[in-house]
Amino acid sequence: MSVQSAVRRKTAPDIRARKKGDPIVMLTSYHAHTAALVDRHCDVILVGDSLGNVMHGFETTVPVTLEMMILQGRAVMRGSKQALVVVDMPFGSYEASKEQAFHSAVRILKETHCGAVKLEGGARMAETIAFLSDRGVPVMGHIGLTPQSINTLGSFRAQGRDEASWDPILKDAQAISDAGAFSVVIEAVAEPLARKITETIAIPTIGIGASAACDGQVLVLEDMLGLSPRTPKFVRRYGDLGPAIEAAIKGYADDVRSRAFPGPEHVYEMKKS
Repeated sequence: MSVQSAVRRKTAPDIRARKKGDPIVMLTSYHAHTAALVDRHCDVILVGDSLGNVMHGFETTVPVTLEMMILQGRAVMRGSKQALVVVDMPFGSYEASKEQAFHSAVRILKETHCGAVKLEGGARMAETIAFLSDRGVPVMGHIGLTPQSINTLGSFRAQGRDEASWDPILKDAQAISDAGAFSVVIEAVAEPLARKITETIAIPTIGIGASAACDGQVLVLEDMLGLSPRTPKFVRRYGDLGPAIEAAIKGYADDVRSRAFPGPEHVYEMKKS
């Protein structure tokens, strides 16, 4: 059996079965080359709408389009072999109706060949999640801080920091689980609340700025590599690549200006007659 045929890509049911098991490792990726690196170590690759921030320089994820998500989803699928690839459904592609959500999700699945989609929102999206799940679309939920709602939230602030605000978030988590989502991202939620949600619902929770008690964790790759201009409180930097990349660019620019590059080893000689 060849190595290629021996590798089986993880599926949404595989991740669902990890509840209270080994922690789920998830990172974002938007390119084939970074996907190949992430794929070696992670269970799930998220093609996040955060690409609007880290690739296109948008202040929010709101301007991201379905076409942008599909394009980068294709790239990540080409670069990965074993991780479950989940593609974000961007703002405006699923909120109008469950039918709109289904048509958008089908486009993503058909055109990228990814294994699941992710959408934001709790109880208000439960009917849509059930509709998609019943029709063969694996759905990852997303509650707590939902960046696509920034224009109504007003700021990227943590959620559930006073116990009086817990009830709606707990209900969101339960509604998503009951609707058939295979997992849920909990973003920027107070640690005790994230822990309680994880203990309460039947599907895996994936924290980002939540609790180490979650069933898994996710970060934006550029954040943890030190490539983002602003680093959220919940990010641990596992690399500081920004200065190293700039130093390499400066070295190249200096060598070009001094004519030290290209050297004799980088140019083509005439063929000997």
